[in-house]
Amino acid sequence: MKLGLLYHMPFWQTADGALWEAEGSFARYVDSLAPYFDEILLAVPVFDVPPASGSRVRAPNVRIAPLPYFPGPRQFYPRLLSIYWRLRAWARACDVLHLRVPTPAGVFAYSIGKRLRKPIFLLVVGDYQGLLPHLPYRGLKRLLFTAYVAFEEFTLSRMTRGALTFVNGAALRAKHERDGARVFETRTTTLSREDVAVRGDTCLGRRVRLLTVSRIDPRKGLRTLPAAVAALVARGHDVTIDIVGATIGQIGEEEQAAIVASAQQLGVADRVTLTGAIPLDRLMQSYRDYDVFVLPTRPGEGIPRVLMEAMAAGLPVITTNVSGIGSLVEHERNGILIEESHADAIVAAVSRVIQDAALRQRLIAGGSQTARTHTLEHQASEMLRVVQRELHVPLLSPEPS
Repeated sequence: MKLGLLYHMPFWQTADGALWEAEGSFARYVDSLAPYFDEILLAVPVFDVPPASGSRVRAPNVRIAPLPYFPGPRQFYPRLLSIYWRLRAWARACDVLHLRVPTPAGVFAYSIGKRLRKPIFLLVVGDYQGLLPHLPYRGLKRLLFTAYVAFEEFTLSRMTRGALTFVNGAALRAKHERDGARVFETRTTTLSREDVAVRGDTCLGRRVRLLTVSRIDPRKGLRTLPAAVAALVARGHDVTIDIVGATIGQIGEEEQAAIVASAQQLGVADRVTLTGAIPLDRLMQSYRDYDVFVLPTRPGEGIPRVLMEAMAAGLPVITTNVSGIGSLVEHERNGILIEESHADAIVAAVSRVIQDAALRQRLIAGGSQTARTHTLEHQASEMLRVVQRELHVPLLSPEPS
């Protein structure tokens, strides 16, 4: 049984045939599915110039059906004709199609698969409609992006009603059930069993190291972080924050510049560091060098996988109660939920975690327990059990590890 897997996360291939992905989360997802299929054929964009480092796909039964590199819809649509014919050849070569959406190529792959009568299952990982109000577009650019989001919403609704659908978290489930789809809830993750660390406490040194892991774009609420750091310092807390993640296109570059400018203006430039992206295998180890994890994200996604990564590393988690996050984070048990992405709310939550050892230790223990129940192995097993039952496709039984 050959699985065709589509997403927009770019890859590259080295001379020895190895497949690499810059961020690493999708590479791990591919590896988690590989034991259930004879072969996986990835329809993904390929970097014009590969980055210096990344995460390797470890499964030996994964190949690539390369698409032209497109960092977003603006680069995708001028190449649509070429991409369409590549998608058609890819779909013909596969027995079952798995589309991770939203993605610009999703509806075209879906339409091709339907015409070829291929079994299809979706995984919905984000919500463009939810993020739209939080993007700083103006004028014609906003009108164009609003039209694109409307198109994506229309096509996604059509796809979820016509294919077996999994969604990342309760908020996306509620949304797509309202649209008339029958959906199954899951929680996307990057964790393997060996990633879950044993840790009793943090914040034990003079300096408290905060960590945020996120793509740099406006929906993540990262502009609030310099003000939060400045206010914490004013309260007498010796804190720093590292923001780990890549910029996404021009809007990401503008967001990064705004964060740097805010840190300089507030006098905390030496305490706010934007590190850029770190490959996931190395990142999983570096989580353990920090004391508190902060993600002030806004609506527009399912459940950020970085929350589970932080829990697995034994970090107390502070995040906003938006999208599907409340179906993973239980307030004061495995994390602190704040109601809005605002510096004052972040300051209050971080101060509590620093000052209240009992709360901090409870969050660490609860997060560790949550991480153990949300591993890649568990997610893949649960998803593919449903795929086998609903689509009647024969899957391999992975060898127990």
